[in-house]
Amino acid sequence: MSDSDGSHGHGDTVLAIQRPGQVKVFSLREAEAVFPLVRVITAQAYDELAPVLDAMRASVENRAALTRYEGDYEAIVQRWVNKMERLGVVVSGLWLIDFDTGDGYVCWRYPEAALSFYHGHDQGFGQRRPLLDILREHPPGWATAGEAGE
Repeated sequence: MSDSDGSHGHGDTVLAIQRPGQVKVFSLREAEAVFPLVRVITAQAYDELAPVLDAMRASVENRAALTRYEGDYEAIVQRWVNKMERLGVVVSGLWLIDFDTGDGYVCWRYPEAALSFYHGHDQGFGQRRPLLDILREHPPGWATAGEAGE
C-alpha cells in the first residue's frame, strides 16, 4: 500500500500510532487513507469472532464451555478495540468506528464498503447522514484540508 510507506507525503502522519485513549482529529483525506487498514483489521476480527459466536450458541447449556468462549470473545474484541484506538479512531460500538473531524464524525460500520456517513459530536449512529449530502451543503474545512488539526 502506498500510503503506509509514506509515498503520498502524508502516510507517516496518517498512520502514526496513538497512545491509548488519544483521539486523532482527521481530515477526510486522512480518514480515507487509513480506512483500508481499519477495514482489513475489522474484517479479520469479525472473521475470527464468527466461530466463537457459533460455539457460544452451541454451548449455552454448558457453563464451563460458555465461560471459556466468553473469554475468547472478549479477547478478540479487546484486541480489535486496542488496534482501532492506536489508529486514533473512536470505537462507538462493536464493528462501529468514528473518525473525529473536529466538529463531528465520519462514521463507519462493518461491512460497509466505504466511508459514507457523518454525524455531529452530539449525535449518534441513528442520526448519521450521507457524507455526500454534508459535502454538497457546505463543504467543511476537514473535507478540503490535507491535514486536520495543524
